[in-house]
Amino acid sequence: MNSGSDAGTRPERVLVVDDEKPLAQMVATYLARAGYAVDLAHTGPDALEAARDRSLDVVVLDLGLPGLDGIEVCRRIRGFSECYVLMLTARGDEEDKLAGLAAGADDYITKPFSVRELVARVAAVLRRPRTTVAPVEPAREFGELTVDLAAHEARVGGRPVGLTRTEFDLLGALSARPHQALTRRKLIDTVWDPSWVGDERIVDVHIGHLRRKLGEDPIGFIDTVRGVDYRMVTP
Repeated sequence: MNSGSDAGTRPERVLVVDDEKPLAQMVATYLARAGYAVDLAHTGPDALEAARDRSLDVVVLDLGLPGLDGIEVCRRIRGFSECYVLMLTARGDEEDKLAGLAAGADDYITKPFSVRELVARVAAVLRRPRTTVAPVEPAREFGELTVDLAAHEARVGGRPVGLTRTEFDLLGALSARPHQALTRRKLIDTVWDPSWVGDERIVDVHIGHLRRKLGEDPIGFIDTVRGVDYRMVTP
């Protein structure tokens, strides 16, 4: 497990946000046992304050919160932080999941859940390989789109595009294999983790956000193949 407790490194910091205090404390206890530094918040405003005051790696964020709901908290966190956001929802409704992902969440888990599964999900996002490369590697060009892994930046027509970590990682995975069709499962294994279990359509949602941010209308940089695979192309 990548708990960040190796010598010479700080433990990864996780903020658990849930208004159900016993549940939040139980989750925090399991995360602490796994080697993470854990903070707690029980309202939307308190979560934002904690996220601004601390250098966070992951936020475990409940959807239903007093003060500000989880969707708005996630949206605001995305304005100043690239930490991973794991959204919790008490409902399995597709709309809730889509709303969380649209706000910038990287993953979601539906209540009731196994705390061990949640800890495993946190470990999985922290194992995700960052798209870092040697400085000598040139930026990848796809027409007007530039994917600069060294700078962790995407540009369209020279204009920087604001992407979440997950969106940029998907772009990095696709641009590494131009014109090669990649299945949802392959992208999940590359961007999330081979151990990730859930609805693979999460890839479709993030690809949709990525396409909109890249301005893919009517000509796009990401092609859909057979309705289930994706590949990078030069418009």
